[in-house]
Amino acid sequence: MITKPLILTIFGAASMQRWNDKVRPVELTELDKQAHKMVIAYVLAKLEEGNKDLKWINVIEGGLFEFLQRIVVTDLKPQIFRRIKEDNTKYKQLSDWAYSRLEPAISPLGDEFCRRFRNYFLSKNDDINRRILSAAHSYASKWEFDIIERANPEDYEIGQVRNNVTNELERHCELLKGMKDLTLYSNYRKFVAMCGQLRFQLRWSHLDRMPRTSVLGHMLIVAILSYLFSFEVNACERRCVNNYCTGLFHDFPEVLTRDISSPVKNSIKGLSVLIRKYEKEQMNKEVYSLIPENWRQEIKMLTEREFESVVTLDRRIERKSSSDINKNFNKNEYNPRDGEFVKAADDLAAFVEAYLSKQNGLSNPEFDDALSSLKRKYRAKTIAGINLGQIYAGF
Repeated sequence: MITKPLILTIFGAASMQRWNDKVRPVELTELDKQAHKMVIAYVLAKLEEGNKDLKWINVIEGGLFEFLQRIVVTDLKPQIFRRIKEDNTKYKQLSDWAYSRLEPAISPLGDEFCRRFRNYFLSKNDDINRRILSAAHSYASKWEFDIIERANPEDYEIGQVRNNVTNELERHCELLKGMKDLTLYSNYRKFVAMCGQLRFQLRWSHLDRMPRTSVLGHMLIVAILSYLFSFEVNACERRCVNNYCTGLFHDFPEVLTRDISSPVKNSIKGLSVLIRKYEKEQMNKEVYSLIPENWRQEIKMLTEREFESVVTLDRRIERKSSSDINKNFNKNEYNPRDGEFVKAADDLAAFVEAYLSKQNGLSNPEFDDALSSLKRKYRAKTIAGINLGQIYAGF
């Protein structure tokens, strides 16, 4: 089951600074890098969907494993990490050490999860799923480097780093059609850049918090928690993928409206409806023209009906409870999605954001209200077998 140590481990990435030996005009954290990487991986996977070897679940799970490992080894500079990976013995030692650090947090997820985690880093398999993750990692790094380079024109390493990231991108373009499309077509690049803007929008932006989390980082946390809820109830593969991707994009329209806190949305009758209407208008105007037409319905489902639990029956989308999906529709053919899990993950992430700020000495009535109301809301709540009250009790 999901426990407090695992949740705090995931949130730890929000405190991990990237490029911290360079002048940085904006804060760049490991959480945001990993979130941007997975959005890019989504785009690359969509562009590679004709490849029979593509398995969405492997992309998602591999991304999660790499994220957890990176939390432990983030202090290693990329050049050093690459050198270690070239030495099989050293890399195995590093992987074993990383696992020993993570085991207390991930072991409650079960032996099967831990086995898959360890095997992922022992395998030398270089299939399309791993290439997508590697390419997404390189593209996200290049996106960050473009910011860093402008602020460090005279840095002694800049030329070498530029060569490294450029060579990496060129190598991935040779290996992946999707990567070639991403670099060639400006609309795809604009979509990825638009997602990247959510790095700069802070959650609870009117309050001091520690650690601060961006909207993009929050989206990755919700995606991971949604996936782990799915894993815990033995969800079918398509259900796991749908829940993860919904978490990953559920707040995407905020790139057009900014993060508006719940108290503000609820302060005026009808305001939340007006905001939703504006979001849809702006998505139609600014976003859907950037992506292929056959992606649009999926993005609409991920961003407009994100908290609805649904299945597809006779090509019609129908609302069902997550409990009903567990009992009757937990099969790929029904294309199930648990909006209830995503909402629970969204609320849990907000709760932990407030919790950590208070733990770090930043007190505010809004944090108190969030903590008490969410704990009360989920104290006795179970969704499709997930005991949310037990998770909150850990805090």
